[in-house]
Amino acid sequence: MRIISPSTLEKRILIGISGGIAAYKVCEIVSTLAKAGADVRVILTDSAQKFITPLTFATLSRQSAYTDQDFWQSTHGRPLHIQLGEWADVFLIAPLTANTLAKLATGLADNLLTNTVLASSCPVLMAPAMNRQMWKQVSVQRNWQTLLLDPRFQAITPTVGILACDLPATKAGNSLIEGAGRMAEPKQILAHLDSLLHTQGKRDLDGKRVLISAGGTREHLDPVRFIGNPSTGKMGLALAQAAIHRGASVTLVYGPMSTELLAALPEVKLVSVISSEEMHQEMIQRFPQADLTVMAAAVGDVKPAIYSEDKLPKHLLPTELPLKPIVDIVAELGKIKQPHQQLVGFAAQTGEILKPAQDKLHQKNLDAIVANPIDLPDAGFGTETNQAIFLSRQGRKLEIAACSKLQLAHQLFDFISLTVDD
Repeated sequence: MRIISPSTLEKRILIGISGGIAAYKVCEIVSTLAKAGADVRVILTDSAQKFITPLTFATLSRQSAYTDQDFWQSTHGRPLHIQLGEWADVFLIAPLTANTLAKLATGLADNLLTNTVLASSCPVLMAPAMNRQMWKQVSVQRNWQTLLLDPRFQAITPTVGILACDLPATKAGNSLIEGAGRMAEPKQILAHLDSLLHTQGKRDLDGKRVLISAGGTREHLDPVRFIGNPSTGKMGLALAQAAIHRGASVTLVYGPMSTELLAALPEVKLVSVISSEEMHQEMIQRFPQADLTVMAAAVGDVKPAIYSEDKLPKHLLPTELPLKPIVDIVAELGKIKQPHQQLVGFAAQTGEILKPAQDKLHQKNLDAIVANPIDLPDAGFGTETNQAIFLSRQGRKLEIAACSKLQLAHQLFDFISLTVDD
């Protein structure tokens, strides 16, 4: 189930649809937002209506869906594009075709969608979709880069995947092709909309290099048995998403987790590890280049003292398992942290969470820490929501009620920013 953050509720979201087969994906976006309590309005170009009808979106949004017929025959009193432009809190254009992209890049306004973009001042999120050869054209890339120079416009670049266009004949005959140009999936677009509604387009991490650890580690006894924990890595992934949406260059060092979750991070540099030793090596190697590091991974504290290269027969399994300590990664990072760097840790606790987090904050030379209760039903491992208490080295404290993990990630970055200002 997709968790929509409180920032989405009662927000005014305008969605522009241009002519591409990916228009069908926008149905899920509109439906999800409307069910979550957002006020959603949809504009379709004439070409979009060749793929999907205004009635579909009017039904899903519980609002009228607008077309050029409404624009040229408006009976709304004030011009419709002015009303919609002033009304919107955020504007999504999906799919964004090469044609509509060219119009926006040059300020051309010849239909309701493009006129409304020019009449609005809210953040605009663009999700292109087109044939891979079209996307690679110099003229298309020039238009794309031109739009991205405007801070109003934010992008979800197309991904690599199966496209709805046929290759010339091959040995296997005609087939669908795979290449860059596929529109981002609805979950990815919804997450970016959540972020925009929180930040209002602010990119305060632009140019920053952010290093994040996520997921749990596995400490093997033999090739098939290990000591681990229930961490799914969802909090770390939410932090990576939020940082990307705020303009950062992000590296995510992650323990074993779902490939489906990782697919939502096409712009993140992904580094896979299994054991705490591997995570320690990667974090130590990459830490000097990072401006901000968030240690959200649930790293083990102990590991088997003996490892067998072969699977142990059941009758040879030890009845008592000798253990040895694991290196404290965040403490090691705290020892080598430079004045220009920020280091944030997590303290996953049951029962009393504040005192252990305060001790960890100071003992490990952290700039901030997230005290995270893992014994509550809406927080901790595997949940879609989380809650926490943020603490800073300067003594600031902020309690975060249960919310989506993406929303908590944004509030953490806001807290870190204020901590720096102090």
